[in-house]
Amino acid sequence: MRFCCKLFTLLKRSKTLTTSATAAMESDPPRPSPLRTRLCIIGSGPAAHTAAIYAARAELKPILFEGWMANDIAAGGQLTTTTDVENFPGFPDGILGLDLMDRCRAQSLRFGTKIFSETVTKVDFTRTPFKVSSDSTSVEADAVVVATGAVARRLTFPGSKEYWNRGISACAVCDGAAPIFRQKHLAVVGGGDSAMEEANFLTKYGSKVFIVHRRDAFRASKIMQGRVMANPKIEVVWDSVVVEAYGEGERGPLGGLKVKNLKSGEVSDLKVSGLFFAIGHQPATKFLDGQLELDSDGYVLTKPGTTQTSVRGVFAAGDVQDKKFRQAITAAGTVWVWFIDHEVYPRCMAALEAEHYLQEIGAQEGKTN
Repeated sequence: MRFCCKLFTLLKRSKTLTTSATAAMESDPPRPSPLRTRLCIIGSGPAAHTAAIYAARAELKPILFEGWMANDIAAGGQLTTTTDVENFPGFPDGILGLDLMDRCRAQSLRFGTKIFSETVTKVDFTRTPFKVSSDSTSVEADAVVVATGAVARRLTFPGSKEYWNRGISACAVCDGAAPIFRQKHLAVVGGGDSAMEEANFLTKYGSKVFIVHRRDAFRASKIMQGRVMANPKIEVVWDSVVVEAYGEGERGPLGGLKVKNLKSGEVSDLKVSGLFFAIGHQPATKFLDGQLELDSDGYVLTKPGTTQTSVRGVFAAGDVQDKKFRQAITAAGTVWVWFIDHEVYPRCMAALEAEHYLQEIGAQEGKTN
């Protein structure tokens, strides 16, 4: 009788343990083993895909995390938020930004890049192989290219979303030459060097350019301010903010802005066909969690003339480390050379530097699972 009671107790306890273990497994399924690769690329824009194409052609079998609405932007980066791209070589008739990035992605796949449509949430650069993880996939890599870009800061007000790409933009150099802006009144929001530069640039195409600034003085450098104030086609709207954008007709493009003076409270009408935000960019570096050296604005710091970061074996390419040019062609990191103020700025290729690094550490014979 005593034996039967003990047996019953043991069976009951076994059943309880089995049920608890099953419940634990169901609530927290085991994470699959990390994938192994020689090169992992984080990003989805021109820089990321250029790195992928070069690396894949070098038979490094790269893995690329393109993200899933990372920073509220579709895979493909900033170009997916634009319409016609007319300053990228090879497309004399222009090409839609989304179509250009679709072609870049297809080319990466063609040469063997493995692409995950997942957003990287965590990295570990404190040891090798480096570890890169999304919510569902982990990768161990001998080298990493960070090419997550930078997102243009935008203002939010009634009409700002409705007229995005219908007169509202965040890149005058990219979009300013479009036919809808030629010989029209345009507006720029901002007070730094970028706003000054974009306003001057837009005077090549627009008949008049307004700079809307919330303060009574610019924070831009004196030389940039001087160029703006000396330009007869530029007018400054001081102490003011844009509070609304409206269109031409029911389905037309941008027709004008409602601008509020912060001192008087008066709201006035500003008839413009284009509005350009020039209030800075936010580099996508938060996920790095301080593991790479960044500048005061959050951009990845690289050694001059290279794409090498503060961690050996980790490279940065494109807008995530370039706060000056921020163009698709420079982000691509190819051998284009820019001549600015008589100085030469060669674009180093992160993929080639990663390949050389892998050769140096003798890791090119590794395998991707």
